[in-house]
Amino acid sequence: MATEKEQAGDHPDDVESVEEEEIGQDIASRMMKFPNVMAAMQGQRIAEMLANLPSSVKRRVKALKKIQLEATNIEAKFFKEVHELECKYHKLYVPLYEKRNKIVNAHYEPVEEECQWPSDDEEDIVNELKEKAKIENKESNEGADVKGIPEFWLTIFKNCNILAEMLQPHDEPILKHLIDIKSTCEVDPMTFTLDFHFSPNEYFTNTVLTKQYVMKCTPDEDDPFSFEGPEIFKCTGCVINWNKGKNVTLKTVKKKQKHKSRGVVRTVTKTVQNDSFFNFFSPPAIPEGTKEEDTDEDLRNILTSDFEIGHYIRERIIPKAVLYFTGEGIDDEEDFEEEEDEEDDDDENESDGDHTVVKANEKDPNCKQQ
Repeated sequence: MATEKEQAGDHPDDVESVEEEEIGQDIASRMMKFPNVMAAMQGQRIAEMLANLPSSVKRRVKALKKIQLEATNIEAKFFKEVHELECKYHKLYVPLYEKRNKIVNAHYEPVEEECQWPSDDEEDIVNELKEKAKIENKESNEGADVKGIPEFWLTIFKNCNILAEMLQPHDEPILKHLIDIKSTCEVDPMTFTLDFHFSPNEYFTNTVLTKQYVMKCTPDEDDPFSFEGPEIFKCTGCVINWNKGKNVTLKTVKKKQKHKSRGVVRTVTKTVQNDSFFNFFSPPAIPEGTKEEDTDEDLRNILTSDFEIGHYIRERIIPKAVLYFTGEGIDDEEDFEEEEDEEDDDDENESDGDHTVVKANEKDPNCKQQ
């Protein structure tokens, strides 16, 4: 019995060819949705185009590549000098950070002149002062024993989402003892170090916990044109000397095991890693000489996140600590992130995948604020 399409005058062979064409188009449209497939097809197209160039044109393209390599090497020198300049000016910031530290930790009480800062709600404040003078005087007397700015850095951790995500309830009592975060940078080798200073506490004996990041600013010999500036490629933490029973990075779990033949049940105690901010000081290590493509994907993701956090603390948290304490720094980040989101919607299929390195000259390492 003839099909509807045959009755309409279509030959069976024509019907099959139309169906095959539709299936082919459907497969092609689906393939186009995958960035890797599109990139491979584009790469093949470009390779064919280059292969078909006349030999004289190929020679000139090679000459242009040599020029490009010279420009890349100049760019590397530029970024090295930028890093040297950052280290130079960092020394000018240090006295300001030290003064901030003294005020926060009650080693220095600012005089009246140093405390004069205009408020956005100054008129409202004046009226409230007039109406509630007695109450405020009483509260002032009650708070006279408060020294410095209590829980300054812990508050910053809670206010900044990239740090708050790392923070666990059992970390908070320890971070109340965090009195300062400092950074130092070296020109050769190109590094920066984060120093977390703690007051004496019951959790560990260290007074300073350190995290060092090593950067490279040399184009890769195998792929020089991928160079985009200094890259953080390695980091080292430190040993935390935990007091007995105070190590929050480990937890004890109990599991019941039943013997297969005898049916006897026993309880096994095992120590496993626990979620904690202090795992930040024990980053996974990559063996020397291991290439990025040979690194486990999960390890790459962990290191990428770690590099972003270290860079963020150095570039934003330390220089603008008071603004993250008051929340003003977070407001700035929200405004910036909204603009980024609009661009991300347009370019969501243009991601180039995970990387083990973080560009050290980038200012916003994918940190979304509350």
